[in-house]
Amino acid sequence: MKGIIVAGGLGTRLHPLTKIVNKHLLPVYHRPMISYPLDTLARSGIRDILIVTSKGAVDAFMRFLGDEMAQGIKLSYAVQEKDDGGIADAVRYGEDFAAGDHVAVILGDNIFEHHFADAVGAFKKGAVSFFKKVPDPRRFGAPVFTRDGKTVARIEEKPSHPKSPYAHTGFYLFDGRIFDIIKTLRPSARGQLEIVDATNAYIAMNEHDFRLVHGFWSDAGTFESLMQSSRWAEKRASPKRPKKKIDLLIK
Repeated sequence: MKGIIVAGGLGTRLHPLTKIVNKHLLPVYHRPMISYPLDTLARSGIRDILIVTSKGAVDAFMRFLGDEMAQGIKLSYAVQEKDDGGIADAVRYGEDFAAGDHVAVILGDNIFEHHFADAVGAFKKGAVSFFKKVPDPRRFGAPVFTRDGKTVARIEEKPSHPKSPYAHTGFYLFDGRIFDIIKTLRPSARGQLEIVDATNAYIAMNEHDFRLVHGFWSDAGTFESLMQSSRWAEKRASPKRPKKKIDLLIK
């Protein structure tokens, strides 16, 4: 399985900071935000990773990360043409990179304590979503479960009246068909290709599963969640802060 980190977008909720720097390079305590999704993929056993970002940010990512890292991590980069094209639009840039393989997609502002190695190792086909119980599911995609609670009927994007207290977190597993599915999507009312619509396509084919996320999770996309993430990272940080770029990752 290969990994795709979606690290573009406009980051408007973090203006004015994101007017001068890509959101995913902002510090979360003592490490740039992008370090955390890289860690998540590495802990999941994924070593070949594509970072999809904006044209104005790719040079900064490459200066910080390069293309080879500790523990055999290989990095590639793709430039998303439209900063506001949506998550599914960003994922489609990974088609040649994936070369038919399964992909784990993670949003670059998502910080997880949860380990996904078991789910990655068990994945065979279709799509798997990861849900977290939250106090404000209206901010996210929210699942609508079937009556028995064992399957998902659909996922609603930022619903006014969520049908469950769960959020659709920014970690996804897809088989190689995801790229053909994205080609069938139409822009939403926001003018974006929505990853929720791609996931709902798998649900319609009865090829979707879900798991629950345990431990800390944050999307770090607002000032409040960025501060919360930094406080969590501070508690987990080693007494000796890493000094080398390569040591910032894969703990």
